[in-house]
Amino acid sequence: MTALKSLLAKIDYECIEGTLDKEVSDIIYDSRKVVPGSMFVCIPGAVKDGHEFAADAVIAGAAVLLVEKEVELPENSKVTVIKVEDSHYAMAFISAAFFDHPAENMKIIGITGTKGKTTTTYLVKSILEKAGRKVGLIGTIEIIIGDTHIHADHTTPESYLIQKYFRQMADEGCDTVVMEVSSQGLMLHRTQGFIFDFGIFTNLEPDHIGKGEHKDFDDYLHCKGLLFKQCKVGIVNHDDEHWEAVTQGHTCVLETYGIDTEADLCAGNITFVKEAGNLGMEFDVSGLMDFHARIATPGRFSVYNALTAIAICRHFNVTEEIVKSALLTAKVKGRIEPVKVSDKFTLMIDYAHNAMALKSLLTTLRAYEPHRLICLFGCGGNRAKSRRYEMGEVSGRMADLTIITSDNPRTEEPQAIIDDIKIGIGRTDGKYVEICDRKEAIAYAISHGEPGDIIVLAGKGHEDYQEINGVKYPMDERVLIQEILEGR
Repeated sequence: MTALKSLLAKIDYECIEGTLDKEVSDIIYDSRKVVPGSMFVCIPGAVKDGHEFAADAVIAGAAVLLVEKEVELPENSKVTVIKVEDSHYAMAFISAAFFDHPAENMKIIGITGTKGKTTTTYLVKSILEKAGRKVGLIGTIEIIIGDTHIHADHTTPESYLIQKYFRQMADEGCDTVVMEVSSQGLMLHRTQGFIFDFGIFTNLEPDHIGKGEHKDFDDYLHCKGLLFKQCKVGIVNHDDEHWEAVTQGHTCVLETYGIDTEADLCAGNITFVKEAGNLGMEFDVSGLMDFHARIATPGRFSVYNALTAIAICRHFNVTEEIVKSALLTAKVKGRIEPVKVSDKFTLMIDYAHNAMALKSLLTTLRAYEPHRLICLFGCGGNRAKSRRYEMGEVSGRMADLTIITSDNPRTEEPQAIIDDIKIGIGRTDGKYVEICDRKEAIAYAISHGEPGDIIVLAGKGHEDYQEINGVKYPMDERVLIQEILEGR
C-alpha cells in the first residue's frame, strides 16, 4: 500500500471529492481489473472512454478515481476523486512514484525512429552485456528481464507497465535499460515520469499516419522530437534530412553520427561481405572512435544500426575489442536473421510483411549479386487485399523465384489469399511456385537451393505462431528448418 499524497507529489491536481488521507493498493486503467483499494485512472481512449466506467470501478472497490472531467458516482460512495488536466500524463508520474522511481537507479536508453529501433536495442544489449553490464530490454518483440522473456503487445507499453518492468529490472540487478520509444508512446506520455540518460533518433519516413495514430507527418515528426526534451544526451543520425526538425527546441546535449555527412562519429570504406553462406558488412569507424568493424548482417542499413549502437555504447567506456566482438555475434530474431543450413547458399528470416519492407529487403539482398534471389512469403488473412497484390508484384519483379505460401490466414481460406498474391505476380513476368503448407514450402526452398543462392523467408520474422480461425498454433520457422534438416 502506498500513501495517496506521495503518489500525487509531482503532479498538479485538484481533489474534488473525498479525502487525501488514503492508501492505494494498485494503479488500474482497465475497469475490469479493478481491485479493492486501487486507484482507477479514467483514460479517454480511441474506442472507449474510461470515464464511462468510473461508477463500475467504484462498485468494484476502487478507493480513488483519477479523472479529467466530471463522472457519475454511485450514491453514498466514499471514493476520492482527483482531477488532473491529462490523465495519461499524470498516470506516468503516479506510476513512477508507486514503484518508487526505479529509473533513478539505472541508466535508461531510449531509441526512436521509423526504422532500426528493434535491431539497435539488441545490438546495444549485446555490446553492453559483453562489457559486464546487466541490461533490461523493452521493445517491439519482447521485454527481457534477466532470464525472463515477456511477449510485447506494444512497442512502448503503457506508463504503468514501463515502471513495473523498470522495478522488476532494478530488483533483478539491472544497471541499464535499453528501450524502443514509439511516436505513439511519446504522444500518449507513456515515457513521462523519468528522464532518459540517452535519447537516440535513427531516421524518419512517413508512417503511422491515419485514424487512431498521427493526423499528419508534422504531428508524427513533432512526437518523435519530444524525446529530446526528456533526455540528458541526444544522439541523432546526421544523414537524415529531418534531424534538425526532430531536435528543434531540444533540452539535451546533442551528438551526431552518419555515413554521408560530416558527423561526430562516422562510418566509411563500407564493403559487402559474402562467404560460405554468410552475408555481412565491413566498415571503418572514425571521429569519436577509430577502428575497423564487421557485422554479420547484410545491407547499408545494418551499418547504420551498428553505428548507432557504437555511438551509444562509447558512453559506457566499452573497449573497441568488445564492440567488435559483440557486433559479429549479435542476432536479432526475425530481422534479416541468418540461419545456417549450407555453405553453398544463404538462408535468412525477416519480418518484412508489406510491400515497402519487402522491396527494401530484396533490394538489400540483390546488392550481393546472388546466383538466384528466392523469396518465400504469404499474406495475413482479414487484411487489405491491396497488400497481397503489392507484395506479389514486388516479389515478382525483384526475385528470381517466388514461393507463395501461407501466413496467418486467420478466418480466410489460405488458397484464396494465395490466389490474390498471384494476381500481383501476374503483373510481372516473375517465376513462382505455390505451396500452401509453410513447412513444405520451406523444405522446397532448402532442397532446391543452388550454389550462390540467397533465400529469404519473409513475413513471419520473430513470430512463433500461425493464426488460423482465431487460434494461434505454435510455429517457429527456426524449428521448422531444424526439423526439415533432421528429416533429410
